[in-house]
Amino acid sequence: MTVDAAHAQLAEILHAQPSEDLGFAQIDHHRTARKGFPEVVFGQGKTTAQTAAIAERIVARGHTLLVTRATREQFEAVRAAVPDAAYHEAARIIERRAGEVPAGTGTILIAAAGTSDLPVAEEAAITAEVMNNAVDRLFDVGVAGLHRLLRARERLESARVIIVVAGMEGALPSVVGGLVRGPVIAVPTSVGYGASFGGIAALLGMLNSCAPGVAVVNIDNGFGAACIASQINHL
Repeated sequence: MTVDAAHAQLAEILHAQPSEDLGFAQIDHHRTARKGFPEVVFGQGKTTAQTAAIAERIVARGHTLLVTRATREQFEAVRAAVPDAAYHEAARIIERRAGEVPAGTGTILIAAAGTSDLPVAEEAAITAEVMNNAVDRLFDVGVAGLHRLLRARERLESARVIIVVAGMEGALPSVVGGLVRGPVIAVPTSVGYGASFGGIAALLGMLNSCAPGVAVVNIDNGFGAACIASQINHL
């Protein structure tokens, strides 16, 4: 790109309206310029009309659309305004990619302890893919059958960042953290019986990991883990 072209593109970004007031939402159109990825919509608690209106304005500005915790009803409303939007049922994500995000440099591996953890794992996986990262899925490799994880040692070691999703006692991130050099992002899930306290047991277990290089996000926050992993993978 020439200096003049770069100057013109930067001027267009900076002179564009930084936010758009819809009454019920202030859309941050400068998020891409500041953070490298557009504003993401948290679908839970929003009406179908609100979700569709926000999505339409994000796409109208040429940005990638990502709506998390979205229902099928919200998707149908969004699709009326954005016909080429896609819905990922397991991840509960609506997305439409605009090709504006540069590719990450390596692979983000997502390891899930059990099948019950897959909704959170898929939220992380789809988010990472929309943020233009190569993603490797490694599912149902919990500590109750450790041999399943050890069979994938080469995949674990080749990943630039690993997201580990687990409920119950939350032991899997510590195991993975002791096997690999790369950073591990632990995601506790609300999966488990009574004394798991909706994921608090897994959260506390992960926060108390003795394996170095393990960071922890909030309960069921696959999206947050993917954001951190993507930032690392784009360094």
